[in-house]
Amino acid sequence: MAQPVSLVPPHNSNMRFLHTADWQIGMRAVHAGSAAEAVRGARMDAATRVCRMAEDEAVDFLLLAGDTFEDNAVDRTSVEQVAALLGGTGCPVFVLPGNHDPHQPGSVWEHPVWRSAANVTVLREAAPVAVPGGVLLPCPLRTRRSDEDPTAWIPSAGDGGIRVVAAHGNVAGITAEEGGFPIPMDLATRTGADYVALGHWHSTVIYSGARTAYSGTHEPTRFGEPASGNVLLVSISAPGAVPQIETRRTAVLRWVRIGEGEALTVPGKLAEIARNLANLPDQDRTLVEVTLTGLLFEREREDVSRIESACARFLAHRLDWSGLRPAPDDHDWIRRLPAGSLQIAAQRLRQAAEGTSEEARTAMQALLELYTFAQEVRR
Repeated sequence: MAQPVSLVPPHNSNMRFLHTADWQIGMRAVHAGSAAEAVRGARMDAATRVCRMAEDEAVDFLLLAGDTFEDNAVDRTSVEQVAALLGGTGCPVFVLPGNHDPHQPGSVWEHPVWRSAANVTVLREAAPVAVPGGVLLPCPLRTRRSDEDPTAWIPSAGDGGIRVVAAHGNVAGITAEEGGFPIPMDLATRTGADYVALGHWHSTVIYSGARTAYSGTHEPTRFGEPASGNVLLVSISAPGAVPQIETRRTAVLRWVRIGEGEALTVPGKLAEIARNLANLPDQDRTLVEVTLTGLLFEREREDVSRIESACARFLAHRLDWSGLRPAPDDHDWIRRLPAGSLQIAAQRLRQAAEGTSEEARTAMQALLELYTFAQEVRR
C-alpha cells in the first residue's frame, strides 16, 4: 500500500499527476486478424511509456481510472507483469477497478502480487484516500454493468484541500448506453471537485471548464478511435484553481482510416489515395482500413491494384472496394467485349448491379472482376 498521507493538506498544497485509463491488458484483439499479437504487445509497450513518463515528469502520482485489464479472466502472468511495471514506477500509483475488471470475488485485484507492490494502491473502497497534495475520491466498480451512479457517495463538502474524483462510466446525457454507469455532468460543481478523472471512453475528451476529462486509452484498440493513444498530465496549483491539462502521446501503433464517407465522383481520386497510402510513415506499425465507394472510371482500374499493393505493406489492412460502380458514361469496355455470351453476361450483370441489395453488391463484384479480366486480355 502507498505510504499514508494526512487527509488535511497544507494550505499551499498543489498537485501534479498523470491521468490514464482503459489499458485493457490481456485484450485478445481478434479483430486485428494477423496483427493481433502485435496489438496485444503494443498495449504493454504503451503502458511502459506511461510509467516512464510519470518518472520523467516527476509527478506526485499516477492514476489509472479503470479497465487496467480486459477482464477478470486474464492470465495471471499478465497481472504479475502489470503489477511489476507499476511497482517499479518511482511514484505512488492508484488503480481503480472498472467495468471490465470490477472488484469482485476472484477478480484480478485479489492476486497476492498487489501486496508486494508497496507504492501501488488498488482503490477497492468508495472512501477518501490521501494523495500527495490533497485527497482522492475513488468510485470503484463491483459489477460489469449498472444504471446506478458510482459517484453518488461523494459528499458535497470538502476539507479545503485539492479534491480529485476517480470514476469510470458514461457522462450522463452524452450517451444512452444501458448499464453504462451514468455520471452527472455537473459532478465537479456538485461535489466541489477540482478535477474529475474519468475512464471508459477510449478517446480523449476534456470538457468545458477543464474540471472533467476522459484521458482515453493509452493505446488505440481499433479503427474509429481518432483521439485515442494519450494520457493527460494534470497540474492543479491550489484548491479551486482551474486544472492545467496537457495531452501527451503514448501510442505505439497507428490505426488509419481512408475513404470512409467519401464518394468518388471524378477521375484522379483513386490515384491520390494510392499516393497517400504509399507516403504514410511507419508502415510497419500502422494498420489501415480503406473503403472505396463511388465511380470507377475505366482508365483507373489499375489504381485499385496500386492501392491493393500499397495496403499489403502495412502491419495489417482492410480494403473494401465493393462500393465502386463503373461510371455511368463509361461503358465502352462492355461494347468492346467479344459479341455473344460474354457481352450479354456483362450487360446482365450491369443491370443486376443497380441498387444496394446484397444481390446487387455481388453482381457488381462479378462485373468488376469481368472488367479486370477484359483489361488484362486487352494488354
